[in-house]
Amino acid sequence: MEWLIIVFIMLFVLAPVMWLKPSSRQKRTMAMRLHASRKGVTIKEEKPPLHAFRGTMPAYRWLYPQQQPGPDFVLVRDQHASQELEPYYAGWRWRIAPLRPIPTNAEAPLKALLERLPLDALVLESTPNSLTLWWWESQNATRFDTYLDDFNQLRDQLSGQADRLPHEPLSGNRLL
Repeated sequence: MEWLIIVFIMLFVLAPVMWLKPSSRQKRTMAMRLHASRKGVTIKEEKPPLHAFRGTMPAYRWLYPQQQPGPDFVLVRDQHASQELEPYYAGWRWRIAPLRPIPTNAEAPLKALLERLPLDALVLESTPNSLTLWWWESQNATRFDTYLDDFNQLRDQLSGQADRLPHEPLSGNRLL
């Protein structure tokens, strides 16, 4: 009887420790995020640019150089987009289309990337500051590595293709 009480107490003490242990999915996600951040990708949990979406999801960002901002656009996977949105390519629709056409040298890398992205990739967004992939992290670091060169190439091709020209700072030396 005493041993039974001791075993019960030990289980009672160890149970909370087991709850704190990360699951295999959490371990895979942490390893992938660490690997991606070492490769220059910024990862944050934020609200994605989806209509009526509640909560946050992982956003993987490739920053444009500060002096070469990128264009503004948002591509959404068909399953999460309204049928009213203009289709673009391979099951993706423009939620916000760029003001100027995507440059020819960036069109091929963009289309190739859209074909290859995992099904849980929901949004590809470009702002003057960054190129962002919104997805649920279904893959491991090794598989994610296969996308890094494509994202870096696309970011490089879109750099300096801002929809708006940067404003020149006002100078006291200029006469109007």
